[in-house]
Amino acid sequence: MFFGHINKIERNRYPEAILRAFDYLKNTDIDSLEAGRYPLHGDSYVQVLDLQTKEKSNYLPEVHRKYLDVQYWHRGSERMAVAVDLGNNPVAEDYSDENDILFYQSAENEQEFVFKDGNFAVYFPEDIHRGACRADETGLIRKVVVKVALSELEE
Repeated sequence: MFFGHINKIERNRYPEAILRAFDYLKNTDIDSLEAGRYPLHGDSYVQVLDLQTKEKSNYLPEVHRKYLDVQYWHRGSERMAVAVDLGNNPVAEDYSDENDILFYQSAENEQEFVFKDGNFAVYFPEDIHRGACRADETGLIRKVVVKVALSELEE
């Protein structure tokens, strides 16, 4: 997992596929977009999400196998729980190839971070993450998730 702020990116530290995601986030008027899915490059795409944060217990930890997530907090704050996937967490829902997602019942050694406007996080397949958890109070957030196809990291 990488995390930081969209205005403080050292370009020489990231692969081109992730830089494309950052460029999209920095150069797109996110406020003008409707919530939904948008193409980006190759198999990669963008999801604009308007979410209501809730208690952590309302969400399951998840991982992906074919895509990594570049998550960007455009408006509002969200608590994310993260952990390294060591393969020993109880599965709640088996992996869906169609949706590229596996849900765990719980995640061993979860750590929590609060993300605010301008923050980003990059979650790799070995990074379990559980989002939309309330920070201090429940609230609406606008978040953009760029799904970067792992095959594009090899370009």
